[in-house]
Amino acid sequence: MGALTGFRVLDLSRILAGPWCSQILADLGAEVIKVEKPFQGDDTRIWGPPFLKNDAGDDTGESAYYLSTNRGKYSVAIDMATEEGQSLIKKMVLDSDVLIENYKAGSLKKYGLDYESLSQINPKLVYCSITGFGQKGPRAPEPGYDFIIQGIGGMMSVTGERDDLPGGGPQKAGLAFADLTTGLYAAIAIQAALLSRVTTGEGQHIDMALLDTQVASLSVLAMNYLNSAQVPERLGNAHANIVPYQVFKAQKEEFIIACGNDQQFKALCESIGLPELCENPKFAQNRGRVTHREEITDILQQHFMSQPAKTWVDRIHAVKVPVGMINNLQQTLQEEQVVFRQMLVNMQHPLRSDYVSIGSPIKLSKTPVQYVKTPPYLGEDTDAILNRFISTTELQHLKEKKVIQQG
Repeated sequence: MGALTGFRVLDLSRILAGPWCSQILADLGAEVIKVEKPFQGDDTRIWGPPFLKNDAGDDTGESAYYLSTNRGKYSVAIDMATEEGQSLIKKMVLDSDVLIENYKAGSLKKYGLDYESLSQINPKLVYCSITGFGQKGPRAPEPGYDFIIQGIGGMMSVTGERDDLPGGGPQKAGLAFADLTTGLYAAIAIQAALLSRVTTGEGQHIDMALLDTQVASLSVLAMNYLNSAQVPERLGNAHANIVPYQVFKAQKEEFIIACGNDQQFKALCESIGLPELCENPKFAQNRGRVTHREEITDILQQHFMSQPAKTWVDRIHAVKVPVGMINNLQQTLQEEQVVFRQMLVNMQHPLRSDYVSIGSPIKLSKTPVQYVKTPPYLGEDTDAILNRFISTTELQHLKEKKVIQQG
């Protein structure tokens, strides 16, 4: 039994933010029914290479992108542009707790699949809409993509190397930050709405916007601006409020120091053979180190070039100051702590016997995450799911009309 076992989620979303949210709910035990367009499916199914290879080594057509965000779901292929498809979804809504969609604001109204319509037939429905700019406002009708949102939402203005250094300029995060964080916030909002429903007996509409989430995620930097009126600039791998808290080069490779307080700075100085630094009034306190950022950084950087990164990491780690190497993804997935925490999960995929997935970070003592279903191929569960709602005869009729597709 998972924490959300017994809850049914209709997932009409595609790409990343919505599916990321519904995958979290599936990991927690909810039954997530992914509704996809027949003969096409989620856009990300073809976003490759790379694609999953079967046991014979041949591409299956299932992209790694799609696989990353659809674990634990059931795929039902229904053409919602048809009246029959709309009727099917409405029948499923009657017996569902949650619906997730990420179509442009207002676009599902013409199908009668908007919140106002569906809440009439199921007042307990928790309906989550995920868009780039929200359901209302001057930009609400626009499509929203993570890259655009990172730019508009300020993320790229504080990400990347300083403008006066080689390679300086705005950068997006290496992953779709706005999509992923919106998916997380949406999962939280859905669970909050389900808890509220226990008291009120009613569902509600959740309006999630990538831009809202991106602005909220500016957190410390936004508050720095609101309290100083100074627009934050890119600092590369440095920290706006803490020094030293950045990447340093060594004789071989680079490494990270994250020195969070004055006691740690003293321990750092002693461990690397520069005890006089913490006795200098300019550097003894973090306020001074931030003020004299360039000076203290130059001193440390020159010193670190005398030894390999691993040597410095071992010395600094020994005095319990946060420090670490910079891993590539292969090294990350081989880290003993990552392995111990079971962040790599072996599952039995219909197309590959040794399928490996990234695991959930949620560790619950009483209702742990269970990995029971690999990302489904298109329409894999159409018959099994729809048999609950319509007769076998009607099922066959809808297949012949191509309203539905069995994988």
